[in-house]
Amino acid sequence: MESIVSKILDNMDIQILDILQKGAQVSNSEIAKRVNLSPPATHARIKRLENEGYINHHVAILNQEKLGFDLLTFIFMSTNIHQAEKLEVLEKALESMPEVLECHFLTGEYVYLLKVANKDRRELESFIRKLNRLGITRIQTSLALREIKYSTVLPIREDNNL
Repeated sequence: MESIVSKILDNMDIQILDILQKGAQVSNSEIAKRVNLSPPATHARIKRLENEGYINHHVAILNQEKLGFDLLTFIFMSTNIHQAEKLEVLEKALESMPEVLECHFLTGEYVYLLKVANKDRRELESFIRKLNRLGITRIQTSLALREIKYSTVLPIREDNNL
């Protein structure tokens, strides 16, 4: 089954993206070896993939518990704000909050879902008070007790399931 991505990107691009998403610190020469391409050609492909927006960021994923962020919370929120300009202000405020790791606009009972990292209950309480000042009318929090799976790897290669 051919995906939309495979019509835009060739197999070499997919392989490079898969290697990078699994370990962004892999050297250009190592990627070139793995995909059987010259280092300059590999570098050119990576630059093209970045310029075309397939690669958003190169990051290190930190261990939140070792850094003292012991509370991971999922917060479902609703608001009575319906004017586009006011919603834009709200969303910009949510984007600017360092505690917010992810923010999703939803269908269904709640309008937003936040993934929030805090060090303790006091920080979480303070964060919820900030949300209330933004015009959030309904908040439901769920604390993550344990992480079963965490991944940033998209299943872009068809042979990933082998």
